[in-house]
Amino acid sequence: MSKVKKGRGYVYSIQYHIVWCVKYRRKVLTGIVEEKLKEILFKIADENGFTIEEFNCDQDHVHLLID
Repeated sequence: MSKVKKGRGYVYSIQYHIVWCVKYRRKVLTGIVEEKLKEILFKIADENGFTIEEFNCDQDHVHLLID
């Protein structure tokens, strides 16, 4: 869940809902591809200082909720 960030003179919480589809909506995000994609995305999030609150991968698209 998103935490409110506070400082002197500001309070904020920003979340992004990102959805993207595979070219031609081909059903390729299954099994090992889905696992590797999740691993890569969480590694990128860790390296860049943001968190992935929700990750949902269907066969032809991905939903991310980023905080």
